[in-house]
Amino acid sequence: MTQLAADIASTFTAEGAEPFTVDATLEAGDEETLVILGPSGSGKTLLLETVAGFHGHDGTVTVNGTDIADRAPERRDFGFVFQDYALFPHMTVRDNVRYGAQYCENPRDAEGLLAELGVAHLADRTPPTLSGGEKQRVALARALAVRPDVLLLDEPLAALDVPTRQSLRDDLVDVLADVTSIYVTHNRTTARAIADRIIVMAQGQVVQRGTPDAVFERPESPIVANFTGSNVIELASTPAVRSLLDGDTPGRGDAHGNGTAERVAIRPEAVRLDDDNGDLRATVRRVVREDATHRVTLAFDEVTVESFTDSPPEVGTDVVITLPRDRLHPC
Repeated sequence: MTQLAADIASTFTAEGAEPFTVDATLEAGDEETLVILGPSGSGKTLLLETVAGFHGHDGTVTVNGTDIADRAPERRDFGFVFQDYALFPHMTVRDNVRYGAQYCENPRDAEGLLAELGVAHLADRTPPTLSGGEKQRVALARALAVRPDVLLLDEPLAALDVPTRQSLRDDLVDVLADVTSIYVTHNRTTARAIADRIIVMAQGQVVQRGTPDAVFERPESPIVANFTGSNVIELASTPAVRSLLDGDTPGRGDAHGNGTAERVAIRPEAVRLDDDNGDLRATVRRVVREDATHRVTLAFDEVTVESFTDSPPEVGTDVVITLPRDRLHPC
């Protein structure tokens, strides 16, 4: 059983850059995958690297209640998977995976790990001869070889093409099921696919935390709503939506149920295009094909919202749309 908690409050200064402060807490339970989600420059990688021990910091990092903040990175019993792989180019794949054995009393078998990850046939190759997806599988095997208490992953899928990313993401769901892990990403699709819980970061701070459903369906601020892909509707600009929220509805009140919301968020997939019945009329401004569906931009009052549909209307036409009141949430 492994539980990790961190409370970091430090200001970091890089040469030629403005000081950046990270002030954040996180917790990951036994065999839980905690995803740190946020835009580039939000501090999520810096937080992960600090937990790993790569940066000095104020605060604590505890594993099962023991503070390990004073330990060197190689003594924290963590595995780290880097975005750029960080494999040793002069070593074979097998030797890369075995590298951490010097820090582990009972390392896992390199050949077995490579087989589990589908790259056993690459054992005698060197990293420069591998594809991006192959390198990342080797990097994952190396991190797992030391039987880590906690697995830390920094955007491991970011540099991969879409089919490779999807394939490795599917495998990660299985791999992460048996280990306590913290996973950094800016990709909301990946976050929803692998997370047990999510913390959203912006400007070095955690701005929301919760289950994937809670974070994506009920964003607590416009920052979170916009980043996770929700429509944000300013009620002052939309009398039609304000009229929908008259009375006792989920859209009334602030995030704590008090007062009157200034804005609401709704997922694009919740916005319905209806042939006959609906809440209000809107004009189609844009239609963009996205894989097997279409993203439609709709304008009404002084705002635009997006919806997904398999049968897109023509640009410039007027349509009737429905905004289900139980999917409108204050943000």
